[in-house]
Amino acid sequence: MNILAIETSCETGSIALLSGGHVVDSELDGVGTHSEGVLPAIDWLLGEAGLGVSQLDAIAFGSGPGAFTGLRLACGVAQGLALGSGVGLVAVCSLEALAAQRSEARLLVATDARLGEIYYCAYERDAQDILRAIGEPACGRPDAVSLPGGTWFGVGSAFGVHGAVLHSRLGDRLMGSAADAVPRAAQVARLAARRVASGELIPPQLAAPLYVRDKVALTTSERLATGGRA
Repeated sequence: MNILAIETSCETGSIALLSGGHVVDSELDGVGTHSEGVLPAIDWLLGEAGLGVSQLDAIAFGSGPGAFTGLRLACGVAQGLALGSGVGLVAVCSLEALAAQRSEARLLVATDARLGEIYYCAYERDAQDILRAIGEPACGRPDAVSLPGGTWFGVGSAFGVHGAVLHSRLGDRLMGSAADAVPRAAQVARLAARRVASGELIPPQLAAPLYVRDKVALTTSERLATGGRA
């Protein structure tokens, strides 16, 4: 199975190629250069593997939530490649890709959404080691997050930006956290492989980012307040 994956939902972007059960990934340098670097990086990665786009079984992309510009980039590149080659797409939630980096049974994935809010979703790992989302990804204030009973491990940038609030809110239900983890294309590719095997491909024209937050653009003042980032 050959799957190309693109993940640009945050400042640290990456692409990956799953082929023959092995994953090779490549990091994209800097949020400002994702759009310039993603296509050359894909050409290089496929060239190293001796593959053309038409030889892929699927193209997967991190659908978000995350930086709006990055979400549109990943979706747009995936759509363009798929439309030109007849390859199907798989949209993978970027929060699920973060959860897939960990081995804990219960995970709260939370990333900084700026404007004092976070994107978050809780996941449980079943007996087959498959992650199951508890509810849908949401956007809200860190002091309003709730979790089912039991102990959970936190992962994502929100635990760096809003760590004190989240730990205070959740108390002893949160047994620890990893704030430096970011969504990676390698996990997007591996998660997509299961969906490809189940025939869960979507046509390119139906692919769309998972914004979660209703507001998908910042005002000029809000952009300035966040350093000009989307």
